Amino acid sequence: MRKLTAGYIYPVSSPPIQNGVVIVDGTGKILQLDKRENHDPATLEMHRGAIVPGFVNAHCHLELSHMKGVAPTGTGLLPFLHTVVNFRHVPQEQIDAAIGQADRDMYAAGIVAAGDISNKADTAAVKSLSPIRYYTFVEMFDFLKDDWAQKTFDGYMKIFEQHSTEGGNRKSCVPHAPYTVSKKLFSLINQANQLAVRSPQSAVRSPKSVVHSPQSAVTVSIHNQETVHEDEFFISKKGDFLEFYKAFNVPVDEFRASGKPSIYYALENMDPRHRTLFVHNTMTQPAEIKAAQKWGTGGCFWCSCPNANLYIENRLPHYQRFLDAGAKVCLGTDSLTSNWQLSILEEMKTIARFQSYVPFGTLLRWATLNGAEALGFEADLGSIEVGKTPGLNLLDLDEGQQLTNATAVKRLL
Repeated sequence: MRKLTAGYIYPVSSPPIQNGVVIVDGTGKILQLDKRENHDPATLEMHRGAIVPGFVNAHCHLELSHMKGVAPTGTGLLPFLHTVVNFRHVPQEQIDAAIGQADRDMYAAGIVAAGDISNKADTAAVKSLSPIRYYTFVEMFDFLKDDWAQKTFDGYMKIFEQHSTEGGNRKSCVPHAPYTVSKKLFSLINQANQLAVRSPQSAVRSPKSVVHSPQSAVTVSIHNQETVHEDEFFISKKGDFLEFYKAFNVPVDEFRASGKPSIYYALENMDPRHRTLFVHNTMTQPAEIKAAQKWGTGGCFWCSCPNANLYIENRLPHYQRFLDAGAKVCLGTDSLTSNWQLSILEEMKTIARFQSYVPFGTLLRWATLNGAEALGFEADLGSIEVGKTPGLNLLDLDEGQQLTNATAVKRLL
């Protein structure tokens, strides 16, 4: 048994405890939360700073870790996507080494769980051994071509089967983005995920079943409204996306503009019964947040990756829109292709720097409990509560209990 104390304990699910004590067993399970005065000082592990739960990285691309520094900053999304496609193929040993190092770096940065986008099976071995709990999103796209959907889906299901759900890990089939997924492929993804809810074994054609969350068995992730050109294409079939498809030799003659932003196409074709994780949301407007939250009966979450947004498009979402809507925001890092590091603390610091009206307590919830709920890991992770094993991080905040540029994280558990 260990008794850890600091100037403040932030359970997240309840108010902060000044001079609090968190008592854990040998497995890291929370046994009790208490005040320092109730304990013999000789029995306490004294720390300066604030103890918070382990961080949840709700969106990353671990398999792209070998591309750190390859993509130039500030080019915009479409040139960035071309870079990813054209430069991701390097010797496998280089890919494997970068994945392993990125996993270790995330663990050292206090991350206890991650929602990871996978287009391949390159990360499967690292995830099966990692102390980080992973939710693997096997991401599919067919460039809006219905006649490509079945072949695309069948190919990705082979990748799906190679990712394990042992050790508390989870997985599901997900669409890449509205601009790359046809109606037919959306339908095939929906069918696969619904089959996983009813019968995990038949869905993955494997004897290993998925560990289910008590409310909804599946989280579905989708990249959403990351650039102005995305909505322009869906509203009027104009803009830079026409050149994007042309560069990949994809005809879009059959595509018809809807007159509505891209998120409405996603809402029309996704299954509202699953937890849905909208990622980036840089251009998302209040009416669209409201529409999605009304639609999502299984739970609607909004993942922000601020450093990646700055890296690619040099802009951030308007977080006040999400605060006003009472939206459940969580944080991700995206990949090392689009970020300088994989650190949720650095994402929090970026928001605090550029949109400082977001309180520290709110940022902390975005970095922990909201992410755990989005991935269905909240029974164990995300908050310092009796019975959970959330991991414990130590932050050196300033005297006003705020983040500074120098704030660092130390993993305690």
